[in-house]
Amino acid sequence: MRFRHVCLESVAHVLPEEAVTTAQIEERLAPLYERLRLPAGRLELMSGIRERRFFPAGTRPGDVSIRTANLAIEKSGLSREHFGALVHGSVCRDHLEPATACRVHHETGLPSRCDVFDVSNACLGVLTGAVQIAGMIELGHIDAGVVVGTECGRSLVEDTIASLNADESLTRSAVKDSIASLTIGSASAAMVLCHERLSQTGNRLETAWRLADTSHHTLCRSEGLSQAMRTDSERLMRAGVALGAEAFEGFLQESGWDRQQIDRTVCHQVGAAHRKMMLAEMSLDPAKDFATLEWLGNTGAAALPSAVSIAEESGAIEAGDRVALLGIGSGVNCLMIGVDWRTVRTASPTSVKQQTGVLGAAP
Repeated sequence: MRFRHVCLESVAHVLPEEAVTTAQIEERLAPLYERLRLPAGRLELMSGIRERRFFPAGTRPGDVSIRTANLAIEKSGLSREHFGALVHGSVCRDHLEPATACRVHHETGLPSRCDVFDVSNACLGVLTGAVQIAGMIELGHIDAGVVVGTECGRSLVEDTIASLNADESLTRSAVKDSIASLTIGSASAAMVLCHERLSQTGNRLETAWRLADTSHHTLCRSEGLSQAMRTDSERLMRAGVALGAEAFEGFLQESGWDRQQIDRTVCHQVGAAHRKMMLAEMSLDPAKDFATLEWLGNTGAAALPSAVSIAEESGAIEAGDRVALLGIGSGVNCLMIGVDWRTVRTASPTSVKQQTGVLGAAP
């Protein structure tokens, strides 16, 4: 898909204050580790994740999504009257019915004529919502929209710890299906997209490319919104990387970009081994990739967009960069987005840093 009139006007994120180290999780898993004689440090060594963050117990995704969506809207500088869509795209939601997007829409004060709905697409939910909004803008149906998602991983991790300690029949091999659950963290992210005529940034969302291989749909399954996730991590990683490499070739062809023309990549944040293998298969320079997994863990649908927001605010994304957002989610699905980043926004419209010309040019 090519877009001619769509701009990614702002990205925003909210992170929990509470940090939980992988070492602390292993301490809580002492009964399991002693029973199976597992070496301390195994989980961090396997995942590359040092810590993750959790929102307070009882936090509903919508509680945080309201805040994050408002941050992104305010950061965009757009009047709320221009918004024609609000999409909620995380795995976690307040309840099955109605859509979590309804509460977020109400609390953000967006117009009643908005499209308001949830999108469920595993770790690609927020990116999927962004592309849906981009399509509506390109077709002239709306002028602007916001997609937001919040993952609350505390209960999944805590339930997994309790289950692993309680089940004395588990073997080393059987434990592997639960390892991915222990890498989960919490975060929230939002993206505002608008028609170019409203844009103050000129950050063009140029291309989106998707590819699916749903023969792998059984490799990662959750029976509920926050519990009982079972993941064949090794097979899922290999299937995702193989599909990602194929999807990336399609993305390059669709965008007209060359690998060497990509200044910054942001991949889905799963684990160190996955990242290393994926970048190698795509022949991409790890030095150009922005990672948060070491200190945020895997935050699901919020992982990639929150990393984009952190990259922009930290200066890792600069004006003039071509930025490739490389999403891979269980199912297996890939969604890759190309953005011509012309203006760097920091925390608010009053602290916008604008640059023109080639990379590294003076303001």
